[in-house]
Amino acid sequence: MSESPTSGSALAGVRVVDLSRLVSGNIATHVLADLGADVIKVEPLPRGDDLRNWRTAGVSTYWKVYSRNKRSLALDLRQPAAMQVLRRLIATAQVLVENFRPGTLEKMGLAPDALLAAHPWLVVLRISGWGQTGPYADRGGFGSLVEALCGFAAMNGYDDRPPVLPPFALADSMAGLYGAIAALNAVRHAERTGVGQVVDLSLFDPIHSLIGPLALEHQLTGRSPRRAGSRSPTHAPRNVYETSDGRFIALSAGMEGTVQRLFAAIGRPDMVGDPRFSSHAARIEHIDELDAVIGDFVRARTMAENLAFFAAQDVTAGEICDAGQLAGHPYAIGRGVVVEQPDDELGSIRTPAPPLRFAGTPAMIRTQAPALGEHSRELLAELGYLDAEIASMQAAGQVRCADAAARCAQGLR
Repeated sequence: MSESPTSGSALAGVRVVDLSRLVSGNIATHVLADLGADVIKVEPLPRGDDLRNWRTAGVSTYWKVYSRNKRSLALDLRQPAAMQVLRRLIATAQVLVENFRPGTLEKMGLAPDALLAAHPWLVVLRISGWGQTGPYADRGGFGSLVEALCGFAAMNGYDDRPPVLPPFALADSMAGLYGAIAALNAVRHAERTGVGQVVDLSLFDPIHSLIGPLALEHQLTGRSPRRAGSRSPTHAPRNVYETSDGRFIALSAGMEGTVQRLFAAIGRPDMVGDPRFSSHAARIEHIDELDAVIGDFVRARTMAENLAFFAAQDVTAGEICDAGQLAGHPYAIGRGVVVEQPDDELGSIRTPAPPLRFAGTPAMIRTQAPALGEHSRELLAELGYLDAEIASMQAAGQVRCADAAARCAQGLR
């Protein structure tokens, strides 16, 4: 972890006010914060961002990972004085991020049209389940509902079992990544022209755009993909196979040359000329027979033996790892994909390293996730509030000011 200031980062000097809760907005601002933006989490009192409540063994794990490099300003936005703080803060920002149900920002007196009239350069990133327009705009939209409607669940799992939702917030995460891209695009436009804009980002649109050409395939065939487990509708073989020591490998041969090397390597060069296996379409049609041959070969060998064999034959196969196995894996260690980050509550935590690696403008972990209201005092001072005013606001419950030691006392609540 680097403690360097953000001056070498591409987004140094860009201020982002984050009103979002849970995953989608926090992912978007997590990316921007790692790239050097000054991300200010405006958290509602008394509990703060609901992401703090996603806990494992009593620890706010999601908060620790997604809210590093951010500053926390805790306000009771039901009180006019706190809303005035927020308005003053927005006036200093390039980006405002929110993921309320459509219409909520307007009810708060922060309608985007009014904000842009006052601050023409501002980028307002609005993330919602179904978008700001359309027949579902006024509905609450959680990622699970989006993953169900968009086609993902229908194609995920096995044909003889119910559709399967992803085991993590996939739609929210995709929207967060697209949100970061959208914000950067809009900030770039504002820098060139002085004109900000509203970005309407639904959870639905990103995941729907990334699950493949389903609409085109349905147009051509009139069919939707069947659930096929780990198999692929476009090429075979592609599946998960069990080894003799109870582990699993993933094997995928999408190119004809790889398929031919695979057949020769497992002692079945005859399969190259077999009509059942001589083309992608034929192999998919006879997938059970193909998987049986490969499965028998893999099952007769340990994980280590399979990996060494397929690597020597230049066949694309790799082990399936859980979090514990990945922690000690030579790739994860050599690439540095997990790093140790100092943490006041736990001493240190293992967390994903910033995934974007730049030669000249590095992404970096500068600070751990903040306690609720940890930066309220310094931010109010930056906005011109005097110590007496800050003390008065805190006494009235309009703001909470906490220091770094509060991380342990709060348990990151």
